[in-house]
Amino acid sequence: MRKSISEVGVEDFVKAGLTIEEAKEFQRVLKEAVFGAKGSDPREVWRSLVAQRVLKPWHPHALHQLVYYSVYANWDSLTNGPPLYWFPSLDQSKHTNLGRLMEKYGSKLLGTSYKDPITSFSHFQNFSVQRPEDYWSIVLKELSVSFHEAPKYILDTTDKSKHGGTWFPGSVLNIAECCLLPRTHPRKEDNSVAVVWRDEGCDDSNINHMTLKELRERVMLVANALDAVFSKGDAIAIDMPMTINAVIIYLAIILAGFIVVSIADSFAAKEIATRLRVSKAKGIFTQDFILRGGRKLPLYSRVVEAAPYKAIVLPVIGNDVGIQLREQDLSWKEFLSSANHHPRSNNYIPVYQPVESVINILFSSGTTGEPKAIPWTQVSPIRSAADSWAHIDVQVGDVFCWPTNLGWVMGPCVLFFCFLCGATLALYHGSPLGRGFGKFVQDAGVTILGTVPSIVKAWKSTECMKGLDWTRIKSFGSTGEASNVDDDLWLSSKSYYNPIIELCGGTELASAYIQGCPLQPQAFGTFSTASMATGFVILDENGIPYHDQACVGEVGLFPLHMGASERLLNADHDEVYFKGMPMYKGMHLRRHGDIIKRTVGGYFIVQGRADDTMNIGGIKTSSVEIERVCDRADECILETAAISVAPVDGGPEQLAIFVVLKKGSSIEPDKLKLLFSRTIQSNLNPLFKVNYVKIVPEFPRTASNKLLRRVLRDQMKHELSTRSKI
Repeated sequence: MRKSISEVGVEDFVKAGLTIEEAKEFQRVLKEAVFGAKGSDPREVWRSLVAQRVLKPWHPHALHQLVYYSVYANWDSLTNGPPLYWFPSLDQSKHTNLGRLMEKYGSKLLGTSYKDPITSFSHFQNFSVQRPEDYWSIVLKELSVSFHEAPKYILDTTDKSKHGGTWFPGSVLNIAECCLLPRTHPRKEDNSVAVVWRDEGCDDSNINHMTLKELRERVMLVANALDAVFSKGDAIAIDMPMTINAVIIYLAIILAGFIVVSIADSFAAKEIATRLRVSKAKGIFTQDFILRGGRKLPLYSRVVEAAPYKAIVLPVIGNDVGIQLREQDLSWKEFLSSANHHPRSNNYIPVYQPVESVINILFSSGTTGEPKAIPWTQVSPIRSAADSWAHIDVQVGDVFCWPTNLGWVMGPCVLFFCFLCGATLALYHGSPLGRGFGKFVQDAGVTILGTVPSIVKAWKSTECMKGLDWTRIKSFGSTGEASNVDDDLWLSSKSYYNPIIELCGGTELASAYIQGCPLQPQAFGTFSTASMATGFVILDENGIPYHDQACVGEVGLFPLHMGASERLLNADHDEVYFKGMPMYKGMHLRRHGDIIKRTVGGYFIVQGRADDTMNIGGIKTSSVEIERVCDRADECILETAAISVAPVDGGPEQLAIFVVLKKGSSIEPDKLKLLFSRTIQSNLNPLFKVNYVKIVPEFPRTASNKLLRRVLRDQMKHELSTRSKI
């Protein structure tokens, strides 16, 4: 049994890494904070500890663990919902983007029921779903969006063949121009810092800066060069790390009326070729090499193997490419020189297009079969930016860093988060896994740091961020996979327990459908609300929606989701997202494929994909739920993956756990099997039994880091089949 906070003492604090003197002083401060809490409710005790900054970012993680888990030692999540770690104050809430909006319009829109941003948040979120035209007409004014021709109205639902309606009909704009122009609200001036960056290996050098005016001129130079090399409307790929030049190229392609094809720089030649073929790309921007963690990795050679198309090749170091180019290819220097004939090469008249014009072709992760090609229109960036404005609270003056790539949905999203909300984009040219990245976060004064859980796990296990100051970070973002509570505890502690805003969505939504929110208390590894202007239900096995009770089931999204895809280039959109989904209140629900759990208290936990559910002993459960429990079964465990397999000779599904151990750790599989069974039986279900445990060096993942349980399942099936033959 874990000790409660009143039972822990000096000896425990010494075991957690403090000296005896430090432990005695810590106990005194801790007791004061516990005594000063409003009652004995663990939430109030933790709120008091955080408010008084009893735990410091430089304290050993073992101490943070001891205190947090002791505060919530007797907490019953089934009865009370998940334990909370962050609480908004009323004063804070009124200074958030959404809180400011609610204070201004709340009484007018919600009437006398409006109280304040915290009390009335759920009511306002519901209002945004019921009356999306009113919500979006207000939020549009908060973003850096300028229409060349204004929309006739916000939403047209007369065309019943369009499940998601028609947004901003009749409007014309160039969304890249919106990113680049100065503006009074949100305040963007020509001398505002638009981008900051640093190259890997230059940890002690000054941070590089680019103003909005400098960025605009660079983008316009590239736009002029594009006109000299390509034909209007061409699809042009980008396959390179997310550097300052990649951002410039991305914006230039859209400014000049071309279409970006997003390809992740980690892909093999075959994957690159597939994406170029599906998108009908006419050219590709790439680098000669990638520098990552001190290693030089080939990139141009993979592009050459993939396609005969024209490649424009940027040097990873210096001004000249370090490799022999094919005859049809151009170096970056040669490409830019093609704009020299233009009398004002740093000036460009944007190509204005209808709002529904395609600007970017992105691809799903491709965990099964050919990846879906998802066209983004000019509506998509507006949705992305609006969600970050409301949920991550991106404001003018923020420095926003999220290590990603333009080949994944977060790449374009982060770009529009910053440039349409007036924040500074922070880019690290190198691996985010090492101390160099962490020092960049410190030196650049990053205020919002985005992550994926596996990166946080690596930072925590290697202790590479020790001694760095991340206290300027006001919030974190997390997406891509299920978060681990203990890893999130470590991350949040680095900025005195500021919130980690969880996001779960998809490329085809251009946003998240569930998120955290700075107007609600937050719990580690959970989502506190449906996104603004997003409605959904949780469906039972018969496709019937649960009411507002705690439950687990597949998500059914309301179809009127501004920014969501309307077509796919290489698949039947209706079949993928709507066929077989039930009707709800006259709406044909949209498929997303997630299984989610709604807890007591209304928080959400993603339990995996619909195809990651398991039937163990006649009880449906999810891989993620079992993994959460098993990850904490022993100190030697880095991560686990749970799958179920049917025995070769038939019968009920059996539970198999794959395990990656921490570096230098060792343990027998049979011992783990016993540990896992006990942990699962005491925390989840006494009827669950672990049949197999397999220790592996690493898990198979997609290039976007999603765990491929399907591959593990196939491995296990093959192994069991071989055993049965023997």
